[in-house]
Amino acid sequence: MILAIDIGNTNISMGIMDGSKVIGNFRFTTKTPRTSDEFGICINTLLSKSNITADEISDVIISSVVPNIMYSFNNSIRKYLNIEPIIIGAGIKTGISINTDNPKEVGADRIVSVAYAYHTYHKPCIIVDFGTATTFDFVSEIGEFKYTVIAPGIEISAQALYSQTAKLPKIEIKKPNSILGKNTIAGMQAGVVYGYIGLVEYIIKTMKKELNEPNAYVIATGGLGRVIFKETDLIDTYDPDLAFKGIKIIYDKNK
Repeated sequence: MILAIDIGNTNISMGIMDGSKVIGNFRFTTKTPRTSDEFGICINTLLSKSNITADEISDVIISSVVPNIMYSFNNSIRKYLNIEPIIIGAGIKTGISINTDNPKEVGADRIVSVAYAYHTYHKPCIIVDFGTATTFDFVSEIGEFKYTVIAPGIEISAQALYSQTAKLPKIEIKKPNSILGKNTIAGMQAGVVYGYIGLVEYIIKTMKKELNEPNAYVIATGGLGRVIFKETDLIDTYDPDLAFKGIKIIYDKNK
């Protein structure tokens, strides 16, 4: 088994992979400062919840967009799992051609998503990742990653409402029964969720038009992706484990 780890701005997600199957996954916050020992204890504790010992993990591969925790995190893998982790970055084989203006600025998380889409579907794809930011990445049928759209994430949008106003409260992000809110919370939920559905649909439609790819396959991932996926016909599939599967694809190409 391998441990696929996706370190994002908000959460650290870990997927236990047995072959191509995700047999367990865990998440803990990125923003809490931790030592290598704290990371290691946390990882071993979470593994034990799936009745898996450190000895059963043969390799660890990491996708990270948070450089400042990598020293402690990598040391935790070495110390507690006795494994030298593989880091997705320069020199890693992905099978993807990155033809953006500055390929070095493309985050590992997006390379993972694009690699998964290309190697799984072999057709033009738009990958919508509902994370701290929401990214819309296009990969062609020949594996060329060239275009992207980046929008504020749905949680950031909701946070802006209550953090930048005096009386608006923090809300749960869910779709109300009607867009016609009868109170402040329902009105905020309607604005955030229905507004975000509109944002997602417009970006997808406009990308397909400008790319001249009306049949591009649209894949969504990310925790809040399931909220939007249920409300639009423009997203073809939702896969919460896309990052782990993409990391495993890259792992296989390099091993």
